[in-house]
This record gives sequence, structure tokens and C-alpha cells, in this order.
Amino acid sequence: MCQDVVGTGQTQPQISSARVVRDIKQLSALPTATGQLARLAYARARKAKIELAPLLKGAGLTDQQVEDQDFRIAVRSQIKFLDAVANALQDPLLGFHLAQSADLRELGLLYYVAASSETLDEALQRAARYSSTANEGLSLKYRAGPDISIELGYVGVARHLDRQQIECFITVLLRVCRQLTGLRLVPNRLRLVHRRNSERSEFDAYFGGNVEFSASVDELSFARKTKDLVVVSADRYLNRLLVASCEEALSRRPASRGPFRSTVENAIVPLLPHGKANAPEIAKRLGLSQRTAARWLSSEGLTFSQVLDALRGDLARQYLADQDLSISRIAWLVGYQEVSAFTHAFKRWTGKTPREARLQQAQTRC
Repeated sequence: MCQDVVGTGQTQPQISSARVVRDIKQLSALPTATGQLARLAYARARKAKIELAPLLKGAGLTDQQVEDQDFRIAVRSQIKFLDAVANALQDPLLGFHLAQSADLRELGLLYYVAASSETLDEALQRAARYSSTANEGLSLKYRAGPDISIELGYVGVARHLDRQQIECFITVLLRVCRQLTGLRLVPNRLRLVHRRNSERSEFDAYFGGNVEFSASVDELSFARKTKDLVVVSADRYLNRLLVASCEEALSRRPASRGPFRSTVENAIVPLLPHGKANAPEIAKRLGLSQRTAARWLSSEGLTFSQVLDALRGDLARQYLADQDLSISRIAWLVGYQEVSAFTHAFKRWTGKTPREARLQQAQTRC
């Protein structure tokens, strides 16, 4: 028997059921992080005398886990906790602010292997290669072309759930580049997938302008000449030892890819406004047959239509909090051509119309 591979027009040998089960188990492994960002948020909230117990419980964490520096925290839990602390502190830019005050040495081995590299080009290549040892939910791609860029992808975690972690990470990345070169580097551009409007002035000031939200990718880029800048703390002998340690740490990391649902959600989001978020197209973009994609979702007790519907609901509630977005614009962003169809779906998700929900949000803030 043969299995068709979407987008190739060719056939491949049928994958054994044992291999499918094995792959699904790998996809179900939850990505973890060292948890330093969650610990920074924890310390900030405790200093502000915020009651931490309900915030921790909502994120599936305990005081003991956060206080244990050796405990690796699930990336999804870290994202939830950061969001909860940001809301409690009424600081919508919590991740961005934490990144500016953190001691970069708390990044551990990842920081030191970059700081001992000879050039910024070498430092960024190594940061990209070893980033998963610090956070398995983030995948960095470093490219040197007309400019140099670092693209951030999410692995096993739904990108649409996060703002704080990605803003912290991208800010730390710029801080590292500045510290390593001893220069106040200004990126060519910063692109972030999520939306921001009223708070973006701080980003423009810190990153030197050219900040784009609602982008198609998370990316930080610099002029090409930046790659040859010398790292002021370079130490080739120390770097050789640290690279060996990083390679060993990388080899010990499990193949954590998280729920397949997250992979599907991350593929759906950019296609929603264009009306292309359908099962055949998503399977094609993931390099799978539609049947295989359906089987992997089924192993998690899901169908494509359930994932799509729940994702639309999550995004609609997020977008509704942005007062600059009209109801018709939100309908388009979540893939509805008609506002009436969106209103019907929103009432099914929440029991309220979008306008009723927005009014309730406004009254709550007051």
C-alpha cells in the first residue's frame, strides 16, 4: 500500500502504525523552559504584593516549582503565568519591561557561549542552534543575506496565546547584541505577529523605530555589516569548551514538539483573514496528507473543525479587547466575510454579541 503526500504528486511507502504512534507520542511531549522569565515575573509580582496563589494555580504551577531554580517549567504554563501577572500588575508590556532589567547572565550557558564567540555573526548562529536548551517552545533561524535576521518560530505552543514571552525574548536578544558589541545597535526592523496599538511608542523608542505589529513572522533584523562586528568579550578557548557543553546539552534534550493541535493552530492563524484556513491547505503547509493530519488530531480527541472553531473564538475575544478594532475588522481577521455570521458564532461561543461583550469589558475596566 502507498500513501499520498500532499503537494508532491508522488507516493511514499505506507508508514507503519507503530511509527505513527511513536511520532504522535513525540508530538505530545510538552516543551519546557528553564523558567527564568516566569521567576522574574514571580519576583516582580511578589514585590508588588500581588496575591500569587491564584495566578500560579491558573497556570498550573506551584510556589515550590517556581522557587526551584533547577525545575523546568512547561512553556505553556510560563506563557499563562506571565499573562496573569501582567493583568494583575496592569502592565501590558510586562515581558518587555522584565527584559530590560534582567541580568543577562541569568540566561546561563546560552549567554556565555554567545559572549565568548569571536563575532556577532558567530554569536547569533550559536544562539540559534542552542536556544532550545533554554526554551524548547522557541525555534530560532538565523539568516545572512542582504541583511542579517533572526526569525523566531513556536514549536508545540500556540503562538496566538502569547505576547509577553515573545516580547521579552526579542528584547533580550537585542540587549545581548548590544552588550556583546559594546554598541547601541539599532535594528533595521522588528516584526511581531501579534497586535499592539496604544503601547507601541515604547517599542519604537527602544528599537529605534521600524517596528511592525500584525506581521506575518516574528523577526529581528540588522544591516549586513553588523555580522562582522567583534564581540568585546570573545575568548576562543572558553568558547570551545562551552560549545562542547552546549552540544552535550542539546543531545540530551528530548524531541519535544507539544500537541499537534498547536502546530495546526500556528498554521491556521495567518490564513484566516484570507479565507484559506481549510483542512487540505493546512495539511499541505505542514507537509502531510489530509488523512495523516486528521489522524494525528484524532489521537488528541479533536477534529480540524473543532480546532478552527475554538481558535476563532480565542482570537475574537483577544481582538475585542483592542478598542481600535471595529467589529467588522475583527470578523475579517477571524475569517468571516459577513459580520452577521461572525455575530452568530460569537454568541454561540460566549452567549453575548460582540458589542455586548465589548460594552461589558469597558464597564469592567471602569
